[in-house]
Amino acid sequence: MKLKTFAVLFIFGIFISKGIAQQTDQRIYDIIDHISADRIEHDIKKLAGFGTRNTFSDTVSQTRGIGAARRWIKSQFDSISESCEDCLDVFYQKDYVTKEDGARVPKPAWVVNVVAIQKGTKYPNRYIIMSGDIDSRASDAMDFTTDAPGANDNASGMAGTMEAARVLSKYKFESSIVYVGLSGEEQGLFGGSGLAAYAKENDWEIIGIFNDDMIGNIEGVDGIIDNRSFRIFSEPTPVTETEEQRKMRRYYGGEVDGISRQLARYIHKTVKTYMPEMNPMMIYRLDRFGRGGHHKPFNDLGFAGVRIMEAHENYNRQHQDIRTENGIKYGDVVEGVNFAYTKKLTAVNAINLASLAWAPKAPEDVEIGGAVAPAVKLRWKKSEDENIVGYKIYWRDTTAPQWQYSRFVGDVNEFTLEGIVIDNYYFGVVAVGKNGFESVVVFPRGVFR
Repeated sequence: MKLKTFAVLFIFGIFISKGIAQQTDQRIYDIIDHISADRIEHDIKKLAGFGTRNTFSDTVSQTRGIGAARRWIKSQFDSISESCEDCLDVFYQKDYVTKEDGARVPKPAWVVNVVAIQKGTKYPNRYIIMSGDIDSRASDAMDFTTDAPGANDNASGMAGTMEAARVLSKYKFESSIVYVGLSGEEQGLFGGSGLAAYAKENDWEIIGIFNDDMIGNIEGVDGIIDNRSFRIFSEPTPVTETEEQRKMRRYYGGEVDGISRQLARYIHKTVKTYMPEMNPMMIYRLDRFGRGGHHKPFNDLGFAGVRIMEAHENYNRQHQDIRTENGIKYGDVVEGVNFAYTKKLTAVNAINLASLAWAPKAPEDVEIGGAVAPAVKLRWKKSEDENIVGYKIYWRDTTAPQWQYSRFVGDVNEFTLEGIVIDNYYFGVVAVGKNGFESVVVFPRGVFR
């Protein structure tokens, strides 16, 4: 090998070791490998076996209804915590609802969430949240007695959340991870609203929430069978933005660059890096057409949140009483769930939870300049996190869905990209940790000359 070539490779190796170049981490591959389809299958069958998990169903029985289901979920989180030396703080978070709270409330009841928090070693008040829904429903959302096994909607998401907790509880993270079963989704997103308000009241710094709702079906009502594609729904901009921010966006851009959209891009990038066989589909809307999920209450309060779910739904298996009509089977039963696919989407969540929990704090107060100039200038507030090796600038064509180009610029708080015209691209900044993990991209919200 020529001396010059060896020197280049040596320097590149140093850059890799310092986290300057993009790298992969073996622990992420290990997390993927340790997700168990067998455990997920067991948990889905157990949840479906409670008959109905309607939010207003039986709370006294040990074998049927929402009460038995949530107690069992809590027992699973307690067991996981016991196996990791009490690494999880497990508790109920609840709110009382009455008929005045919504048209789908047949009687007053407590909406009870089951929460398990794996506290971060360095930043315990920074949270990444994965949620599944505890509750299920029959054809009539007000019917809380008819069987509604809800195997895919949403025992799949709940089982995935518990499995992620089992695997990730074996690791230590700088930021906190929350695994939660939310109730009241079918009656009006009550569980998510309650936990989002709880987070706000307790000053949680939320990096993002992954709402997993239906991650087990591969046979679409459209006739497509697909066990590799999945959707990531995200809002374009925060609903909490000010009128001034909305007006300025007309001039500076950013119509598809809100915090939830950046979270979705992060998930997409992580999956394509570590699970290239998967096909993540970025869907540019809050949720399915005219609908909403349990990430919405978090979005409503200004938190980043996305919905992760199967690509091809089967409406014959959603919100349907179990029956057969004209040769068509209806009902959300266990037979309609593909456990290997649920394992894949659980892994999608787990590796992103881990990546974000190992990543440093994102830069703050990112601003951009460079109007009528042959260079782009960016500046930001540096974090006090000593694990940051430096910062990286990303940019892309204004019509591109993903970040295309990047440059590591070192441990600085400003940088000028010479020869790049600000009018032709969008830009963002991330913090890079010594371990190679990156924060979510922060889009500039301020302008300077």
